[in-house]
Amino acid sequence: MKKLTTVLLAGAMSMAAYSALAADKVTLQLKWVTQAQFAGYYVAKDKGFYEAEDIDIEIKPGGPDIAPAQVLAGGGADVVLDWMPSALATREKGVPLVNIAQPFKSSGMMLTCRKDSGITSPADFAGKTLGVWFFGNEYPFLSWMSKLGLKTDGSDGGVTVLKQGFNVDPILQKQAACVSTMTYNEYWQIIDAGLSADDLVTFKYEDQGVSTLEDGIYVLEDNLKDDAFQDKMVRFVRASMKGWKYAEENPDEAADIVLENDASGAQTEKHQRRMMGEIAKLTAGSNGALSADDYKRTVETLLSAGDDPVITKEPTGAWTSVITDKAL
Repeated sequence: MKKLTTVLLAGAMSMAAYSALAADKVTLQLKWVTQAQFAGYYVAKDKGFYEAEDIDIEIKPGGPDIAPAQVLAGGGADVVLDWMPSALATREKGVPLVNIAQPFKSSGMMLTCRKDSGITSPADFAGKTLGVWFFGNEYPFLSWMSKLGLKTDGSDGGVTVLKQGFNVDPILQKQAACVSTMTYNEYWQIIDAGLSADDLVTFKYEDQGVSTLEDGIYVLEDNLKDDAFQDKMVRFVRASMKGWKYAEENPDEAADIVLENDASGAQTEKHQRRMMGEIAKLTAGSNGALSADDYKRTVETLLSAGDDPVITKEPTGAWTSVITDKAL
């Protein structure tokens, strides 16, 4: 009996070892540092959703010096998260990014302005200094200014662009009338720094008709020609969306899971729980499949940037539903 038990245990251990060996490694490059913006992926890992799909996931945090598309092109990741304006501009420049899933349905981007700057509507932007993120994040802003007929070179009648770092100091120190913020992050940094909601005026890109898709899942086009890679991505997307839906339904737990994965120790429970509540509003309504209408709206916004459009022609092959059709 003892011998039989030993054999069974050995067999179970060898099966477990085989299962571990059989899991497919997937490296995911995030667009920014570990925070609730990426809760779905950390939740999927924590809850075993990837493991259940035979995926051995590695989640690599981003940062100010990390360009996801470059990491992908250099072989440092299998899949990356990026905003569609940046991804389409990158594709036109020769890096063939393809959107395979879109967990974020709505845009969280907005311009937050000091009320004491005299700005009450976009008509008041002329002559003002506006803080703008670059490294691919400037494209929605430039399209919006073009739509408003405002030059961004500081000339008369236009706006002066201040290259904004990844903080909100310019609005606090009155170096800029407005700064770029996300509904789930920098806006609350301004509030936490001492300004109240009554001190501010916000303009959501969604409300201005210039919203573009954010935080999509991208891979290299050539990799999709490989059936094994496709299968791996189907399982990755399916597990990721389970993570996102769990995060939406359990925001506080999801924020806590994010905090457990924050190696920097820079995040706080208050900020992450608040962020997760706002993120859940942006992923709500998406099952992971990219809406053709949302894609078309993003492309039209980017093509409309006057003399200096973000992209110069209608993209082809920039997204596919083949992964989400099988995953969902």
